[in-house]
Amino acid sequence: MQSFIMTNNLQSFKDYLQLEKKYSPHTVNAYLNDIEFFSAFNKNQFNQDTIEHVNYSQIRSWIVSLVDINMSNITVNRKVSSLKAFYKFLLKTKQIEVSPLLKHKALKTPKTLQIPFSEKEVAEVLNQIQNPEGFEAIRDKLIIDLFYTTGIRRTELINLIISNLNPSNGIIKVLGKRNKERIIPVLPIIVEQLNLYFSERARLEKVIDKDYFFLTKKGLKLNDSFVYRLINTYFSTVSEKVKRSPHILRHTFATHLLNNGADLNSVKELLGHSSLASTQIYTHSSLAEIKKVYEDFHPRNQK
Repeated sequence: MQSFIMTNNLQSFKDYLQLEKKYSPHTVNAYLNDIEFFSAFNKNQFNQDTIEHVNYSQIRSWIVSLVDINMSNITVNRKVSSLKAFYKFLLKTKQIEVSPLLKHKALKTPKTLQIPFSEKEVAEVLNQIQNPEGFEAIRDKLIIDLFYTTGIRRTELINLIISNLNPSNGIIKVLGKRNKERIIPVLPIIVEQLNLYFSERARLEKVIDKDYFFLTKKGLKLNDSFVYRLINTYFSTVSEKVKRSPHILRHTFATHLLNNGADLNSVKELLGHSSLASTQIYTHSSLAEIKKVYEDFHPRNQK
């Protein structure tokens, strides 16, 4: 790949994502990497050093090249979305008069239904570590239980700081997307685990990332891959589902609440969604449960 030319507009775009949109460093890097990908293609194919003023045919050629190397439509759409955000920024700052992606239509992608864990699968995992001993086992059980009982996001869990925990009041405060703070209630059983973990954490020989609640045994803040592997490892013993991730546990939290009678708006608030539309994706599994009840109990379906 050619060297990436960070123009003033791109630097301003980066600052905009960080300071105004409040995106995480990971998200900002993803945007810039996608733009770099297109910039390199544009340089190679059209001998153009910058991408501020391109036409749609150039972008379309890039899209075709991505499809030709068997990149999935989902990934292609994500890369194009990064470009679209950049040109939207240029419009906003009056650097261009029209976006080259104005009439672009996203590639079709298959609709995939996120399959939550069953209540039995969650119970089996928690039973395996019902009486954890030692720092790591106590931490792992708390992480799994916190995901399942609060619907917390992976980044929210990783960035949970000690000053935002108040076990005595049964609440924790998390920093969600775009730095939005959210208060989450925790169950009494989780309060007990929080206190137990606190005492184990205090016994660590060395703590480097002192502000962060969840640490490795070396006293370091957790990272995304560590948490993903933790969830995947534990749930691979009880579930054959393809996806066994922290997000599936968040999905499971919402689905099980809805299955047991929680109203959609309450679940929305617990998840930290800005609109009900985001929460409604979790109703698919609940509808399956409702359908089962309907078929089991409607007199016209009695055998």
